[in-house]
Amino acid sequence: MKIVILSRNSHLYSTRRLLEEIQAAGHEAKIIDHSLCDIIIEQEGPSIIYKGEKVIGVDAIIPRIGASVTFYGTAVVRQFELMGTFSAVESQAIVRSRDKLRSLQILSKAGLGMPKTAFTNFSKGGEKTLIEHVGGAPLIVKLLEGTQGLGVVLAETKKAGQSVIEAFHGLKARIIVQEFIKEAKGADIRAFIVNGKVVGAMKRQGAEGEFRSNLHRGGKATIIKLSRAEKQAALNAAKVLGLDIAGVDMLQSSRGPLILEVNSSPGLEGIEKATGINIAGEIVKFIEESVTGKSPKRKIKE
Repeated sequence: MKIVILSRNSHLYSTRRLLEEIQAAGHEAKIIDHSLCDIIIEQEGPSIIYKGEKVIGVDAIIPRIGASVTFYGTAVVRQFELMGTFSAVESQAIVRSRDKLRSLQILSKAGLGMPKTAFTNFSKGGEKTLIEHVGGAPLIVKLLEGTQGLGVVLAETKKAGQSVIEAFHGLKARIIVQEFIKEAKGADIRAFIVNGKVVGAMKRQGAEGEFRSNLHRGGKATIIKLSRAEKQAALNAAKVLGLDIAGVDMLQSSRGPLILEVNSSPGLEGIEKATGINIAGEIVKFIEESVTGKSPKRKIKE
């Protein structure tokens, strides 16, 4: 098979690992920067031009679409899909998961546990009401466009919460307000889903004095065995959003697992190093099974 990794940076850990595993499985691998693709729409059918050449003969793609280029990146993924290429993550599922508000609405409709969340328009004086909706302070304020822990603020008092919300609204920045889960103690869980199975899970603990557990913010990751409820919550979250590959972030709370976010392009470095599991290999296996209906034997690395 010919498998293309859509990535803007060939040096990223996730991109390199996927490349290695595709080649180890005996397939042809290519990295294409989706931001440099030209989408051609004409009567003869959809096509893609990359660096002056028409892209042909691709059996499958693995989208690694960054949040900053979601619109164009998903347009490229959709073009490949229209050309009959299998995508490990569907374009519409990426769009659905990237919209934090929409994804939370879908998860809520499915009855999945999550921190109580409130959203409103830029209404003057609405800060107090928002805070009351989530049970008062302390509370979390999140930018809808934030990633890797950026744009996430802990307000420990109502007054601080009002100030933060007013500041974001003054900038016309879209935010959500969430209840603070004290018992999580600055830690969360990431479950990595591939093809309807949890293939690895880690617990991320925030650095001292830091309520955010993101590894990019100095958090540390350790392997964890999920409870039955945590595993089912993660699987359900990925399923309702239509994601065959997903990183589901959850908090452990007194009322069970609470879904924070479902990531359609989860990084591999933290999860592989914390668990020792070949996650990239699981992704390639999923593609093999989806495209050919069987899983070829892998070459043994020297």
